[in-house]
Amino acid sequence: MSRMPSLLSWIVDGLAANPLEVVAASFGVVSVWLSTREHIASWPTAIVNVALYFVVFQRAKLYADMGLQVVYLALSVYGWYEWKFGGAGRTELHVTRTSVRQAAILLALGVSFALLLGVYLDRHTDAALPWIDSAAVATSLAAQWMMTRKLLENWLVWIAVDVVYVAMFITKGLFVTSVLYAIFLLLAAQGFFQWRRSWAAHASS
Repeated sequence: MSRMPSLLSWIVDGLAANPLEVVAASFGVVSVWLSTREHIASWPTAIVNVALYFVVFQRAKLYADMGLQVVYLALSVYGWYEWKFGGAGRTELHVTRTSVRQAAILLALGVSFALLLGVYLDRHTDAALPWIDSAAVATSLAAQWMMTRKLLENWLVWIAVDVVYVAMFITKGLFVTSVLYAIFLLLAAQGFFQWRRSWAAHASS
């Protein structure tokens, strides 16, 4: 019985400590939920989300994630355009599968970027978790680009990175954000199955 008050206190303390984080998290949930349904409004809500999280991560000294929000902003604008006009004849983009070539290129770029960023953060900043943060950032970038192109497997990559983020944010005291990424984890699983049905429907048409 003592666990419930402790859990409730943990959540309440997290909400009170950083109201900006609460607002950012709310936009994040809405954005990902819309993404699982291939709704174009996922991109403008994502833009608000990343703008707010830039400030949240700056305060937490998670500099790789802070910089990641700038890239997310650019990718959100790009994704907004691609989902609307990236299909054949500038039509709506449909879900496709990731090719072996695309996967190999993303893996090579991701590992290289993670190593370079990790070295920089470890040697030149007071970053809290330079190597874990860098690996999560590199993986997130790959997943986000995959989402802009409506590649089905983006959700599998998000599932993997969300597990890491939940643990990392708990250690940094970003309780609301840790809960947010747990929700993202569930939404990513849902998104995979929904997008797979969408891909199958268009592949058979």
